[in-house]
Order: sequence, then C-alpha cells, then structure tokens
Amino acid sequence: MRTGFRRQGLSHAPEGLSTGAPQFHPELAGLLARISAYDSKADLAVVDDAYALAAEAHADQKRDNGEPYITHPLAVAGILASYKLDSASIITALLHDTVEDTTVTLATVEKRFGKEVGALVDGVTKLTRLELQSDRTKQAENFRKLVLAMSKDIRVLIVKLADRLHNMRTLGAVSAAHRRLRIARETMDIYAPLAERIGMEAVKTELQNRAFAEIEPDAYHTIQTRLNFLRGQGEDVIEGVRRELVRVCREAGLKVVEISGREKSPYSIWQKMKRRNVTFEQLSDIMAFRIIVPTRAECYVALGAIHAAFPVIAGRFKDYISTPKSNGYQSLHTGVTLRQPRNQKIEIQIRTPEMQAVAEAGVAAHWLYKQNDASPSDVKQFGWVKDLLEILENSAAPDEFLENTKLELYQDQVFCFTPKGQLIQLPRGATSVDFAYAVHSQIGDTCVGARINGRLMPLRYELQNGDQVEILTARGGTPSPAWERFVVTGKARARIRRFLAQQMRDQHRDAGKSVLMKAFRQDGVDGSEKVLESVAKQFKQASVDDLYVAVGTGVVGAKDVVQAAYPELREVRAPRMLPAFMGHGLTARSPRNAPRSDSGLPITGLVAGMDVHYAGCCHPLPGDKIVGIVTTGKPIAIHTKECAQLEQFAATPERFIDVDWNEESLARMDPKARSFIGRVSVIASNNPGALAALTNAVAKQDGAISNLKIVHRQQDFFEALVDIGVRDVGHLNQVVAGLRAASGIAQVERARN
Repeated sequence: MRTGFRRQGLSHAPEGLSTGAPQFHPELAGLLARISAYDSKADLAVVDDAYALAAEAHADQKRDNGEPYITHPLAVAGILASYKLDSASIITALLHDTVEDTTVTLATVEKRFGKEVGALVDGVTKLTRLELQSDRTKQAENFRKLVLAMSKDIRVLIVKLADRLHNMRTLGAVSAAHRRLRIARETMDIYAPLAERIGMEAVKTELQNRAFAEIEPDAYHTIQTRLNFLRGQGEDVIEGVRRELVRVCREAGLKVVEISGREKSPYSIWQKMKRRNVTFEQLSDIMAFRIIVPTRAECYVALGAIHAAFPVIAGRFKDYISTPKSNGYQSLHTGVTLRQPRNQKIEIQIRTPEMQAVAEAGVAAHWLYKQNDASPSDVKQFGWVKDLLEILENSAAPDEFLENTKLELYQDQVFCFTPKGQLIQLPRGATSVDFAYAVHSQIGDTCVGARINGRLMPLRYELQNGDQVEILTARGGTPSPAWERFVVTGKARARIRRFLAQQMRDQHRDAGKSVLMKAFRQDGVDGSEKVLESVAKQFKQASVDDLYVAVGTGVVGAKDVVQAAYPELREVRAPRMLPAFMGHGLTARSPRNAPRSDSGLPITGLVAGMDVHYAGCCHPLPGDKIVGIVTTGKPIAIHTKECAQLEQFAATPERFIDVDWNEESLARMDPKARSFIGRVSVIASNNPGALAALTNAVAKQDGAISNLKIVHRQQDFFEALVDIGVRDVGHLNQVVAGLRAASGIAQVERARN
C-alpha cells in the first residue's frame, strides 16, 4: 500500500537490500535493513510511508531534550525490530503518538494502513480527553483501556512496553522532578510487572533499574558503586568459577553451548536486602552463572553433575522446566557452595538455547507473524490476561481495578494441584479461597471449606508448593466479608468486593423502600413505583431501585421524595419546631452515611459524627490498606489490614468498617502539617555517636523523631523503637533506607504490633 507522499532527498535501498528496491528516507536505512534481515516478506515501502506520515504530523514538535519528536517513535520502532516484531507492530510504533498528539485521526490511520494497524494504534493511544480530577483515576482508566486492547492482541502491550522503555531511557531530560517521579512509580508498579508477565526479562530489568534510580537515587548509586568495586576486584574470580563449571560439565560428557557469569541488577539486590533485612555485604549470591546446553535432557545431566561436584544450598533448587512459569519461562535453578575461592556461594541457571531466547524476549521471541502461523488471538494462552479482564468486570471503580490488578501482577508463585492433577499457579501467600477463585469464580463464591493434601484446613491457610487442594462447596453458599482480609489475588478480591457491594446495595434498597412506603402511608398518598418513576430523575437517580438505595443510605430524604411527588404537601405542612432547650447548642447533622468532613481526617467511608483514632499497635500511614474497628463507647480505631490485632475481632465481622485514605484530602493538606507517626525498630552498635548517627539519618530524609525508647541494651548493641513523623508509607520507606545506609546501624525494619 503506497500513500502517494512526495519523496524528496530520499536515499537508495538500505545496505543488504537489492539494488532494484525503491528509495527510502535516509533516517530509516538502519531500521529497514534490520527488518529485512529477519523478515524477507516485509513491505518496507509501507513502513517508509508510516514514517513519512509520522514525520509530517510531528514536524513542529520537540521532545524534552530538544530533539525532534520523530526520534521517539523511530527509537520505539528500533526496539521492536531488535525483538524481530512483524511489520504491523513496527508501523504501529512509528504512528503510536500521532492520534494522541497530532491532528491525524484514527480513521486516517485505518484508511492508509488497514484495520489491523488501526486497532493496534488505538490500543496504544492514551485516553486524552478524560474529564477527571484525579491523576490516579486517569492512570487507572488508561490501564483499563490497555488491558482491553491487549486482551485482543498482545502486540499492543509489546509496543507499549517499547514506548515506555524509550521514555525511561530519556527520563533525565524531563525537568520537573515530580513528573519524573510519577513516571518512574508508574513504570515500577505497572509496566515492569507486565513485562515480566510476558517473559520480556531484559525489558523488565531495565525498566526496574531506571525507575529505581529515580525513586531511590541514594540507594541506587550506593549499590552501583559497590557493584563497580566488586566488578573490578572479582574478574579473576568469575573466570575461575566459569572454568571450574566448564570442567565439571566436560567430565560429565556434556557439550556445553555457553557458560557465563552475570551480576544481579541493582534493583534485584535492593529487593533482596529489604526482603531478608540484610546488608549488601551479607548477600551471598550477587553473582549468578548460566549454563546453556543443547537439549532438555542434558539440562538434568548438567544439574546432576553440578550437585555431585559441589555442596548444595538447601531450599534453593527450583525446576521451572517441568513446571514453567505462567509467562513461559523454563530453566533449572540451584545454589551451590564453591570451596575455592573462600567458600563462595553462587546461583546457577541451566537451560537450552530455546529456553534462553524465551527467558530474554518472552512472547516476542516467537511472535513473528510473517514467519509462522501465530495469531494475535493466541493471547488466550496467557491466563493472567483473562484474570485481568475478570477483575475489570468485577471492579466497581477505576482505582479499585488498578489496586486489584497490582495484586494480580506482583509476587512470586506457588504451584498447587486440583484432585484431578490440574496445575494452578498462584502468588506466594495465596490461600484456599484464592485457589477456589482461580479454578472458577462460581466455585470461589460457593466455597465453604478446603482439604489440603487430604486434611481439612482453615480457608486462610497459606498454600505451599505441591499442595493438592480440594475445594468444598455448598449450594447457596456466598462469600464471607472476612475473606477480603486474607486473600492475595486481585481476582478473588475483586469478586468478593463485588458481591459485598451488591449485598450492601440490596440491604440499602430494602431499607429505603420500607422507609419510603412508610412516609407515603403517613401522608395518605399513593407511593407506587409508577409515581416514583416520575420523580427519580429529579434526584438524579437512574431508576426506582437507585432511588430506594439513595434513601436507604441517607443521601435522599424520604419526606423530600414524598413532597417531590406531591408538591402541594409542602404548603399544608407546618414546620416542625424543636423545644428551645433541645435546640440549644445543636448543629445540623450530615446525611446518615455521608463521608465525614468536619474532623479534617483524610479518610473516606466514615459516617457523620464518628470520632476516630489511629491504632498504636500498627501505626497506619497513608499508602497502607486500612480498616476501621467499631468499639462501643470508643472512637473508631483505624488499623492496617495486616495488623495482627485484627485476629481478635475475626468472630465479629460486623465491627469492621470499610475505610480508605482520601487522596484528594491528603493532597490539599499543608505539607508542613501533614505528619503521621510511623514506628521503626532499630538495632545499632552500642558506641559513642550511635544515637547521633541515627537522628542525623532521620533528619536527612526529612523525618521528625517524636519518641525514642531503648528496649534492649547489651555491651555491643542496643535495640530501640523510634516514632517518626512522616508523610506516608513511601516517606517512611525512604527514612528506613537512609537509616540502613547510616554507619553503625545493623538492622532497621518497620515495627508492627
């Protein structure tokens, strides 16, 4: 398909193409040569036309670094070509910002490049005309659209990841610090996990490291400096280990394709330091070695040879060949101790060249539409996409969808089995309820019990690798409100919340209907549904049922509905007077379930008149998942949902109130007045200046110590509980990171309960 663009100053065919090929834009020479190298059937003229349209549309636009905007879509196309994507994906990369940022319409794209490219461009394009106040809601709406688009064609996600990767590579050109931080957090929370889910390990690692450098710059540079030092000191060690592994494999009669050593990424090291609560020096597996052998069978031969030659580190063996990850990743992982040098502990991965290709490029490694019979609809093989679609269907609000999606994307996995042997993959920490919903939503809804390996176990039991799970169901069974406190998958949480919301709506509807009928009877007038239909729209309610719910929740008064249906009643009814002594000192109360605003607390979900306090056992902070506990005669206690104290209320679920942080209220607060208490436990060397180092480290991170208590002291160290005024969870994590980097501090963690 040719567009008829005039071609001025065009070059001859790229090097490697036939001399009879048409002339193209000189800027495309490298890209077109790369495409033709892996796809001889690609229509390079159409790619060139797409570039011409994009270059003309973006002609007057510049990037933050001052370069012409067209350099961005060209770079994104280059990233996709490095993964050998088809021509439609390359064209989409060149055009992906035209519909959003220029006068080019989607209809124009479809007319000139076909419906396939049009659908891909539409999927990648952001929603730019949302009339929404919250940036988080915009982010959630954009992500909803991305999920819907990639459920039809996974290439939408691949193009989006390439787009985000180039944006992160040029993030330093963005002058506004808050914009850089927002982009980095979005990358870490959404796009890096998505890259992992489709197996694009190299993309995931680069996204994480670049986002980490922006979010935690001090920690990133500290780890990078230490890695550079080790790299200079350890070259001989790495080569020595490599030669030793070559020797072991040769003695086993293996034909080794490749053995290489690599260091863990800065973000991976940081995560392990936080997870294990250890320092950089205490990590034993900074280096990992990869053994590539020709066949799957030889992977196990190599594993046996390695285990026979070196002491094995217990608990480090994982077989992802017999049980691949959900993204198709296959490999054998093990950990061993080398006697030389210095009893070095190393991680070893064993795989075939085909497994290596999938490990690095994921779905893109076998997504060459022109070279095979693959179809965009093959996205059905990704069960997690189906789960995201179900979350999308069950989540009532965009923010809730984003929260549940993050639950679905994060965490390592456990592998469990149904009684018939079907493999179910779940996040680590998943329970029997998560398992039930993973099998089928209906099974989850009607679940009443579970047998784990033949034994009856509580529904909150955390599943382990290899567990056989039998779900017991009952006709008419329904989800319990208590389940939401321990499920970890987004699919389960979205389904439970949808049921509870519907249940609550039904209760409000019945209560509202009863109150309305009573109000109509008291005035002796007709309150039939036909009458209510005529007044529902006056109260901005779509149906009579919605009007019942509004009355039941206190948003609309029953008398107001009666008077709207019969205006003449307003004239005959005298105003109700309160005795003087009852009116003294009283103020108007808000509707029954209206959000509390008079207290100034940044919390939603409270009814008017409630008093609250933050629980001292868990010290909840903005960013924590929270819940309210009702106690007669006392203020509502706000706890984190992970608080161990909630166990004592498990038998009385009616005391729980669903609350959340009000992001808009938090944003309006004076930054100097926005202070919440976070508690940390610190173990430090017992020497002069230790407390000074501690307080200085907190002050450097803009924290304010409100209380410090030494709970244990010995000759060499002391342990202290420190209450610190912070803005939110992110700020507390920043303070903790600063403390861990301070001299003399051995261990720091957030104190709970």
